[in-house]
Amino acid sequence: MEDSVDRLVAVWAREMHRVDPVKEAIVARLTILARHTAQVRRDALDSGGLGHGQYKVLLMLRRSGPPYECSPSRLADLLGLTRGALSARLGPIEGAGLITRTHEKGDRRRVRVRLTAAGHAAFEAQAGSEDAGESALLAALTEAERRTLSDLLRKLVLAAEAERGALAPAQPAPRRSRSDGS
Repeated sequence: MEDSVDRLVAVWAREMHRVDPVKEAIVARLTILARHTAQVRRDALDSGGLGHGQYKVLLMLRRSGPPYECSPSRLADLLGLTRGALSARLGPIEGAGLITRTHEKGDRRRVRVRLTAAGHAAFEAQAGSEDAGESALLAALTEAERRTLSDLLRKLVLAAEAERGALAPAQPAPRRSRSDGS
């Protein structure tokens, strides 16, 4: 069976002799699959009514484990947002009843952002929609092929992370106190 990449690689091999056709085919297919997966996720978001930024907030709270809450500063760090940008994003999500912001007892300055039952349901619906699209893509592979592909992709990810010095998950930058110029 021939796909669009096979046809492109044949042209590249004819026109540019320095091109490694296997490498070009791998990279082109990874690019096509990345675009396809991104579109499946956008379609799932559109059908679920959540914006990308809203979904990311719910995702980070869900990842935090029970009771599915965290401080706004930690949430901003996880999302790579400024505190102001996060605050602007939280308002509509809170208005929709998907999260609550509460003050800690004993210290009104400390706020906790918590996923509500409605937020949990919205996240689960969104995740289920994404899962269906991803499963449809992978349906072309047997279980053994999926495991093999996963192992090969892990090898590539490890090499890419090692090249960038990112063997450990990215850690948020430490917060500076007001006394050190922030």
